[in-house]
Amino acid sequence: MKLFNRWAFDGVKVEDLSIKDYVNLKPIVVPSTGGRWQKRRFGRRKYNIVERLVNKLMVTGHIKASKKHVFTSGRNTGKKQSVMKFVEEAFEIVEKRTKENPIQVLVRAIENSAPRAGVTTVEFGGIRSPVSVDLAPVKRVDLALSFLTKGAAQKAKKSKKSISQALAEELIAAANNDPKSFAIDRKNSIEKQAEASR
Repeated sequence: MKLFNRWAFDGVKVEDLSIKDYVNLKPIVVPSTGGRWQKRRFGRRKYNIVERLVNKLMVTGHIKASKKHVFTSGRNTGKKQSVMKFVEEAFEIVEKRTKENPIQVLVRAIENSAPRAGVTTVEFGGIRSPVSVDLAPVKRVDLALSFLTKGAAQKAKKSKKSISQALAEELIAAANNDPKSFAIDRKNSIEKQAEASR
């Protein structure tokens, strides 16, 4: 079985052992299972990683622009067929530019943009202070997908690029560990905050 009848999952490897169990590379043709494992504990592990990217791209969230919160995915919410088409086009662009399997590029982008440490607030005797914590593998993958899709949505919103082109550029930049990538920039800033609050 090949993704979109074009890209095989054979040979795609996850180098980061900590997130290996949470990056599902089980072969599928169409990344849509209809929320089969949605309500089960740790059900996200069973979703193929491409399907999780598609789901995240439908609702990328919002960015805080000065005093207003700007939604970045207002028009794609719930339109899974459209978003799958965007992802397929993005994978075509990735394959043309890198001459690699785009699924491997996606996996490498997730590995590079998943933060290892984060910050949480702890209260002692009425005084709140930030404390550095190690992030769980599930949280790391979730944040990486969120950063990748937000970065693509921001690029598409700020320029005349399509979401497919913006997603392809973001994936390639994150896979190459390029600091110009939104995902890599966010990861570095989160890890810097965690380092400061140790």
